[in-house]
Amino acid sequence: MTPADRVEVPTGFAAFPREIGTPLRAWAERSFNITRWTEMPSGGHFPALEEPEALVAEVQAFFRDLR
Repeated sequence: MTPADRVEVPTGFAAFPREIGTPLRAWAERSFNITRWTEMPSGGHFPALEEPEALVAEVQAFFRDLR
């Protein structure tokens, strides 16, 4: 990966503990402009079904930070 391949758009990541796979934060930060990284307390591969309120709150918080 070259610096030209890095995505500079502000990016958020919600790490759900029962997800099938989660990237290492260091790897993600090399590839993306991570402005918000949150370790969620519960949920897995289908967070919109498993933890809808937590997911919505996290998306709102991400965009609130961009104002």
